[in-house]
Amino acid sequence: MEAGTGSRSQYALLKTPRFLPFFVTQFLGAFNDNVFKNALIIFVTFHVANLTDADVNTLINTAAGLFILPFFLFSALAGQVADKIEKSLLIRRIKLAEIGIMLLAGVGFYMQHTGFLISVLFIMGIQSAFFGPVKYSILPQHLKESELVGGNALVETGTFIAIPIGTMIGGFLAGLGDSGRGWVTALLILVAVTGWLSSRKIPRAKAPVPELKLNLNPVTQTMRTLRYTYDNRVVFRSILGISWFWFFGALFLAQLPNYTRTVLGGSTSVATLLLAAFPIGIGLGALLCERLSGRKVEIGLVPFGSAGLTVFAVDLAFASPEIPAATALGVGEFLSEPGSVRILLDLTLMALFGGFYSVPLYALVQQRTKAENRARVIAGNNILNALFMVVAALFAIGMLSAGVTIPNLFLAVGLLNVAVAVYIFKLVPEFLMRFIVWMLVHSVYRLKVKNMEAIPEKGPAVLASNHVSFVDALIIMAACRRPIRFIMHHAIFKMPILSFVFRTAGAIPIASKREDPELQEKAFDQVSKALEQGDLVGIFPEGQISYDGELEKFRPGIERIVKRNPVPVVPMALRGLYGSFFSRMGGAAMTKPLRLLTRFWSEVELIAADPVPAEGVRAEALRNTVLNLRGEHK
Repeated sequence: MEAGTGSRSQYALLKTPRFLPFFVTQFLGAFNDNVFKNALIIFVTFHVANLTDADVNTLINTAAGLFILPFFLFSALAGQVADKIEKSLLIRRIKLAEIGIMLLAGVGFYMQHTGFLISVLFIMGIQSAFFGPVKYSILPQHLKESELVGGNALVETGTFIAIPIGTMIGGFLAGLGDSGRGWVTALLILVAVTGWLSSRKIPRAKAPVPELKLNLNPVTQTMRTLRYTYDNRVVFRSILGISWFWFFGALFLAQLPNYTRTVLGGSTSVATLLLAAFPIGIGLGALLCERLSGRKVEIGLVPFGSAGLTVFAVDLAFASPEIPAATALGVGEFLSEPGSVRILLDLTLMALFGGFYSVPLYALVQQRTKAENRARVIAGNNILNALFMVVAALFAIGMLSAGVTIPNLFLAVGLLNVAVAVYIFKLVPEFLMRFIVWMLVHSVYRLKVKNMEAIPEKGPAVLASNHVSFVDALIIMAACRRPIRFIMHHAIFKMPILSFVFRTAGAIPIASKREDPELQEKAFDQVSKALEQGDLVGIFPEGQISYDGELEKFRPGIERIVKRNPVPVVPMALRGLYGSFFSRMGGAAMTKPLRLLTRFWSEVELIAADPVPAEGVRAEALRNTVLNLRGEHK
């Protein structure tokens, strides 16, 4: 979907002082985390003597669990702190703590003490637990709503560019042996200091609840924080979806070094390559999200991303060789092996679809959470993420200890993703509904929009459009950032597939007074209630789909609505849909399948005019405005 004139690329945010210093700070933090974590993993996997494969599996998954455990223990306190303290100041303090932690890491590498290094990893997890809530809650304070998806995509992309770079550098330096440990230490301290300096440029973001009293009891506050996530059902289900993604991703990433060594017969350089493929894929998926979603929170991408996670996880399991190479392969040797490119692509594409899956969920949580407790909701998200990742580590340890191979573990998790997706989408059918809408707009049409800023970002309003086809409501829903409750004829409301979409979107069925006066009155009552709740209501004032593409007379129902609830009306015009498969040109709609081919990927437009105040709404004048917007292009 293309925006109209005036839209700006997400990359423009990188030129703004309200975003760039924060972006650099979080990028350097992610880089440093992964230099240390991968140097530690490579050190344990390839350089610690007298460890069996089972010992390495247990140690690596234990380290992964210990890094995540602080998120479970300290996120509740971190969420309170992020809502109480001015956020730029808090970030500076967190980055200052990072310098001390990296000094400890250097001591651990110097002593070559695995237990000490894993303890430092735990402390680094505490620091990351405090950074998480402020990281995601500061974005809505510095970004406009229309920038939220792009800002999240850049943060995710920056993070997942930092991860492979840090992973590769950490792995490379750890592979050097004794001399590499000194270089790792120097790099960790240098980056930590640079991150603290960049954090000093982050603009102020005032504390939403400075009077908040901190509850230091981790048990009671954790339960209280989790209750914040329950307040909004869609937000809570989104958090469950995010947590599952972290279970999925953490399990795969933790196994990759030993998978490389025992299944692929690869060296440290191959392990680093595969570890880098995962975050690169997520970064690409995150960047594509903004383009595919039209700069709005498009949760329709979530089922699309979930499907990709399963397809490529399962294929990775089947692509894995049954017998590893006899010697430790370098990158060139590995890539020359049959099936190696397929393995690399599976990892990259699985991660890319992970970006489609996760970015809209994060943006949705930020968008639909109240500002005064946003950090605590994000802290609740981090608690659940941590719990799922700890369970992932325990699940992997249990499965591998029971004799399950790493490829079969990948297969099991890929198939388990199907069950989780069905469960979540059944609980929140809005995800699947938006996916159907998104697929329609991005597979059948090319949608261009203009002046969608005319739709209020908050509060009630009525959207009034011409009616050309059976999919008009879906196209307007796809173009609008906010949910819309459409008034539609009861016959269309009951149509197969479309019925699921309309019911899930809260559409309001209506009939003429002659057909069913009781249903008509019920519909007007529902419209009034929706507007009182601050919703957007969509209406096609013609009352029926056009047979010739021309505008019929606008019925007085629109005047009745705004008389009862004085709200602004946004006139809108659809262009280019007459003559499509879903229109009535030349007879009944959806009876001429060749039109799907002849009009495939045809351009359609949606144009909005500035809102008309309630006192100025007249059906005939509104019709003239829509007619002028549409012009001659039906």
